[in-house]
Amino acid sequence: MAAQPGVAPDANGSLLDISRLTKLFGGLRAVSDFDMRVPEGRLYGLIGPNGAGKTTVFNMITGLYEPTEGSILFGGRELVGVDSHHITQCGVARTFQNIRLFQNLTVLDNVRIAYHTHAGYSMLEAVLRLGRFSRQERVLTEQAQDLLAVFGLQDRQREVAKNLPYGEQRRLEIARALAAQPRLLLLDEPAAGMNPTESESLMELIHFIRDRFKLTILLIEHQMRVVMGICEWITVMDFGQVIARGTPHEIQSNSRVIEAYLGKRMGKRI
Repeated sequence: MAAQPGVAPDANGSLLDISRLTKLFGGLRAVSDFDMRVPEGRLYGLIGPNGAGKTTVFNMITGLYEPTEGSILFGGRELVGVDSHHITQCGVARTFQNIRLFQNLTVLDNVRIAYHTHAGYSMLEAVLRLGRFSRQERVLTEQAQDLLAVFGLQDRQREVAKNLPYGEQRRLEIARALAAQPRLLLLDEPAAGMNPTESESLMELIHFIRDRFKLTILLIEHQMRVVMGICEWITVMDFGQVIARGTPHEIQSNSRVIEAYLGKRMGKRI
């Protein structure tokens, strides 16, 4: 059965359930009464003009900002008040608008570090290199190499991250996020700065990793071709509030969205 306009499919079986989320910065209301439900296994989009509050929502989901009001349930667990490290351990990972790699470390070490979120040894064992440390380090290295192969970066593993081409740095950042073994992956403008060929490759990659790793993905993106090409459901924000929700087709033809964000020419083109 097709979803009703403005009603997300399978919303009752949500992995992520956000209600009345609000964030104030002094007198500025950056996000106001934001609601969103993301069912497990779905690929959803969050779009809006610059300053609409999209990244602020991501920052609240991942514990970088504490909401002024509202609730964020992930798998039934309340995330408000939980620190970002423990939110990662719960199964939420993200990328950022601006690439945040360890630029002077190798490609392999960037991913190995992320795997340590689930390392099976104590701090004492790590310092003294005792017990499970050596065995677990070998396992983590093998896992990191396998993940790099998925992203086509296996031949780059010994290179320093800052020497990678821009598109490969973006791939590495996504690979590093996956090393945290998330259930929910938040991608903040992953196609930023990419040319059309790189964007097309990214779209294929996002679909592939969603299916391969059984992920739920929430995507912020300004490239409308990417959003409309891969997202199953889209929420649109403007001035901190939700102004529309729907399928890509519904969003493309929504006059309020076209006026606020896409622009009339863009609306006709897509």
